[in-house]
Order: sequence, then structure tokens, then C-alpha cells
Amino acid sequence: MKKLIALGLAACMTFSLAGCSGSTSKETEAASAAETTAAASTEAETSAAASDTATSIDKLTVTYVTSPLNVPTIIEKDQGIFEKELGVPVEYAELTSGADQTQALASGDVQVLYAVGATSVILSAANGADIKVLNMYSRSPKAFCMYSKDETLTTPESLKGKTIAGPTGTNLHELLVSYLAQADMTLDDVNYVNMTIPDAKAGLDGGSVDVALIAGATAYNAEQQGYHLVADGEGLISALIAVATTQKFYDEHPDVIEKLNAAQDEIASYMADSQDETMETVAAALDLDVDAVKEMYGYYDFSTEITDADKEGFQKTADFMYESGMIENELDVNTLFIQ
Repeated sequence: MKKLIALGLAACMTFSLAGCSGSTSKETEAASAAETTAAASTEAETSAAASDTATSIDKLTVTYVTSPLNVPTIIEKDQGIFEKELGVPVEYAELTSGADQTQALASGDVQVLYAVGATSVILSAANGADIKVLNMYSRSPKAFCMYSKDETLTTPESLKGKTIAGPTGTNLHELLVSYLAQADMTLDDVNYVNMTIPDAKAGLDGGSVDVALIAGATAYNAEQQGYHLVADGEGLISALIAVATTQKFYDEHPDVIEKLNAAQDEIASYMADSQDETMETVAAALDLDVDAVKEMYGYYDFSTEITDADKEGFQKTADFMYESGMIENELDVNTLFIQ
């Protein structure tokens, strides 16, 4: 607009000797029309740009679980990557139980489960819930552990009658059942108590729990305290963690899914390009020293691509859950993935 006015003044100065002050109405109408056209063009460009960047939701709610060592989660929130990529407010639901996570997804209170165990996904789907794996989050069997103060607990049989605590419907739950199955034992052979990871560790510290099902930073601390490692997940579970949503949300908001995928790529790039900063941020979030984070980080594969091995791991877990009575019917895990 300023440019048009300036051009008009310049034209007036050029033609002043010829009587510009007496310009005709046609000249005035032409200038006005030009200004209107320019304004309309600018408005259209602005509207188009807004349309390109608009997100089809007013806000997004995702789960926020830092344990056992959920590095992408910690980095995402610290850097505000989801909110920056989506352009809408992001709220965080701190739900540590797999059952609570899948229930929140089913109710619509949460739109994306950003780090949910394969067992929780399978159990939810087996119960008829709309839940789909969007991509992988991590794989880390060695990071899931069973710790005790009692060094005589070295076999599944030695756990008979013991009080064992950990979160139900998680990789840790699967670890316990898989370990017991090696001796043809089930949860009926132990006193299993559903507890969060921090509560299970506190129970172990206080003596009310014989064995704690713990992982990540909590497991590292138990090791540093000199507690006895009964078993970890290597050779027993795949320890698959995924990112999940519903088919309904996926179908209705493809723009959000696209931006979420781009955001996860940005998170991965940050973790790769800023390793020192990543280790320091995670150490601060989990109240650990940086060397501890570096040591545990090696147990994890955070690539997001869904591989054939991942699908095989999901199927192995589903078959195991069926055989152990955790789900009533066999499940083809191909139905768990976005088609």
C-alpha cells in the first residue's frame, strides 16, 4: 500500500506542471482499483499461508512417561518440539500404568500414547478397543529387570510364595510371567502386587516387597545400592515400546499425524546431533549423573521404523499372552498397525 501511495505521489509530482491537481475521476478510479486489487491479493496470500499451516485440532494431549529411560519424551518436552511443529498447545498426561494409558486413549482424554508397552497395546486391542501402533518408540530388553535384596533368589522356583511388585500390563509384567514360565509356574505361584516402578522400588527398600520389577534409572540405582539382579529381559522379552493412537484419530487428522512424524524425526536428529546436551537434559530430568545415563543409553534402540522383527516381537508377545491366559483369544498383530 505504501508503495502504491508513493507511486501515486511520484506521478503527481511528475505531472504537476501539467495540472496533476486537476486529475480526472477516471485516473482516481484506476488508482483505487489498483489498490483494491493489491489488498485482495495480499489477503488471499495470507489466507492461503494460514491454511497451509493450520492444524485441525485446538490442542493435543499426549502421555508423558520418563521412566525407564524415555529419552525422546524428555527431549521433546524440554525442547517443545511437538508444540512447535503442530502450532497448537500440547498437554502432558503423566500416566505410568499401561492400563491407565490405554483407558485414557479409549476415552479420548489422550490422543497419542507417546511410549506404551506392546503388552498394553495387545491387551487393549484384545478387549476390543480402537488402538493402533503409529510407529516404534524403543526396544530395550536388558533395561527391564527384577531386583531383590535376597541373593538366594536365582531361579524361578526360588520365587515361589514371594511378594513381587511391578506395574500390570507392561513389559515388566511380561518379564515376570516369562521368567516363571521357565519352571512351568504362573502368577498364582507368587504374591504379585500391582505397583508403579517407584512404589515397587520403595517397597523393596522398605522390606515389604521381596522382588521389585523395575527398569531404567530405577534399576540402575538398585544396582548401585548393591541389590541382587534376579533376571533381566534379555532372551525373555522383546521389550517393545510403541507410539500409539486410534484409527479414528488417524483418519480424521492426517495433518496432525504428518506433523507428529516430522516432530519425531526432529527429536531423533536432536538426539544424534546434540548428544552431550541430550545426556545432560536426561540426567537432570531423572536425577542421575551423566555417566549413568550414558551407560544405560546403550541398552536402548530408539529408531521409530516398524521392522519385520518388531512385528515378530509383537506376535511373540501376543501368543505368549494368549497361552498364559492374559487374553482370551489369539490375536493377529498385523491388525495392530495402521493399514
